[in-house]
Amino acid sequence: MESGPRGGSRPAEPGPCLSSQCGADQAASASVLSAAGAEPGSRTLAVAAVLPAGGCGERMGVPTPKQFCPVLERPLISYTLQALERACWIKDVVVVVTEENMQAMENIIQKYKHKSISLVEAGVTRHRSIFNGLRALADNRLNSKLSKPEVVIIHDAVRPFFDEDILLKVVTAAKEHGAAGAVRPLVSTVISPSADGCLDYSLERARHRASEMPQAFLFDVIYEAYQQCSDYDLEFGTECLQLALKYCHIKAKLVEGSPDLWKVTYKRDLYAAESIIKERISQEICIVMDPKENEEHIGHLLEEILKTELNHVQVTSQALYNAGSDIQQINLEQCYNFVCVNVKTPDFRETQKLLSMLEESNFSLLYPIVVVSAHFLDFKLVSPSQKMESLMWIREFAKEMRKKNILLYGLLINHSQDEQKLQENLRQGAIIITALIKERNSALIGQLLVA
Repeated sequence: MESGPRGGSRPAEPGPCLSSQCGADQAASASVLSAAGAEPGSRTLAVAAVLPAGGCGERMGVPTPKQFCPVLERPLISYTLQALERACWIKDVVVVVTEENMQAMENIIQKYKHKSISLVEAGVTRHRSIFNGLRALADNRLNSKLSKPEVVIIHDAVRPFFDEDILLKVVTAAKEHGAAGAVRPLVSTVISPSADGCLDYSLERARHRASEMPQAFLFDVIYEAYQQCSDYDLEFGTECLQLALKYCHIKAKLVEGSPDLWKVTYKRDLYAAESIIKERISQEICIVMDPKENEEHIGHLLEEILKTELNHVQVTSQALYNAGSDIQQINLEQCYNFVCVNVKTPDFRETQKLLSMLEESNFSLLYPIVVVSAHFLDFKLVSPSQKMESLMWIREFAKEMRKKNILLYGLLINHSQDEQKLQENLRQGAIIITALIKERNSALIGQLLVA
């Protein structure tokens, strides 16, 4: 049933967002890992991860396995891989998938430019799949791209919402104790029914915890446990920490996890996952403006109103001409929301400059980018035909941008000479901008909204 690591699954270049995650944080993480139970001057821990992704998603109730279900049109497993790749100290990630999904997984790796990924064929159960992944890491063949790590992380393909901090905690604890796993308080009381379907006994909820992922182990510990475990364990077991205890007498250190460690299990969870991702990528807005004095004045007015209207959202402004051809200069740590300010002009030249730069950057590869082309026009001076020309232009252009995962919207704001009226129009515009960014509604692309 199993195969060795598939070659060709590593892209030549890292993904557009993934490579920029490493820096001071990577150095700090490496320092923590090298100090975790190690002698002075020792090297950084060799860490790998195994991601079982061979499930069929029976409880999801859809024909597509849940790890491949689209969230914002991107497979769920890609978000999990991206979260693992943020921990730049993880050397290898082994994804265990069924033979029929092997090509689909390779396509995902190539399309979203995931790095350091190897594919292994899944077994018929979760434990057999994990065992296959561990075997691939233990394989000492000269042509193998993998090497045996000191610590291995085991995580679920359908748990994309975790931070590097929890990975560090379980890896550090595993180095010291041999095994470690994230846990959460029980939400409901666990009860045991008798044979006749009546209550037999219940557990005291405060004394028990729900086992979550990620988990981490000294590689030799968990590999030995899998080598010794029974066919019954491989067939019906689900808890890796229990195998380490049962066969290697290793008591796992339990690490309190955050509420984000939940698992996408049912169809409704996909909508919850989409909502979380939208919320996360809506936390920053970059207002792009022309350097002329009056445009800058309007841009900063809009910036201040957005800051007032929005809580917990970082709003900044940037003159487009300063960026040249390098979108990194106006991209604020992977900002996915832009408002391009155009004052007293119905054309889209400034917006086109921004869109061209975004296209070249490939930042839209991982998440949809929202671009609101905001036009401040005096409605007393602009004829209805000019508005219609703008409407038709943006509709056609938005269709092309949609193919690049860039959602383009138009916004007309009355540039009133009355300061109080202008402030009110800006507030209305801020409300529309906020809704567009939070909803990311593809059905509205190309629409010219009016404030």
